[in-house]
Amino acid sequence: MHDPDQEMIPRFAHALNHSLVTETDMINEVTGDADWRMNKSIEALKQELAKLRTGRAHPSLLDHITIDYYGSQVPLSQAATISVLDARTLAVSAWDKKMIAAIEKVIRSSDLGLNPATSGDVVRIPLPPLTEQRRREMIKVVKGEVEHARVSIRNIRRDANHRLKAMVKDKALSEDEEKGAEERIQKLTDEHIKKVEELLETKEKELMEF
Repeated sequence: MHDPDQEMIPRFAHALNHSLVTETDMINEVTGDADWRMNKSIEALKQELAKLRTGRAHPSLLDHITIDYYGSQVPLSQAATISVLDARTLAVSAWDKKMIAAIEKVIRSSDLGLNPATSGDVVRIPLPPLTEQRRREMIKVVKGEVEHARVSIRNIRRDANHRLKAMVKDKALSEDEEKGAEERIQKLTDEHIKKVEELLETKEKELMEF
């Protein structure tokens, strides 16, 4: 799973001893950065969960698939229209008919285990029903991805609190301000963990649908 903690994180230019930089500015920088990173963790989790096929057809199943579109790698949704034919069949209609074969190939070679078939100008993607055992195996995978996201978010909280403590040590921030900022960081953490739990609940329900 892609770990947003390893990304290059944008930083606001600041100078702790500069008279124009207030405690509020510094706290806003730390909390804003933490919020941005936590959101990246949520987006990464969504992308991983989208790869896990449920028994029901949904266009988001193909969200992470990209295709070479005139020399550029673009999401499949930017080169074709993805629709639901019925509960177990997706249809992909290419904007350029010359792309049909390439679309079928990229879907077939993806990690989704799908077997697309071209019918005229449309690539049809039947979704075979999941067995009970396979559903439960996939739920285990989902829970693993969710736990990874939880850890990532808590690590971001830790990093933010470490930055605040460093500011106190440098006498750029008072202890009272630090306490208030840590409460803001905890609130952000709780909000993002709640989003993670909601994603878990939704995916489990999808996987157990028959």
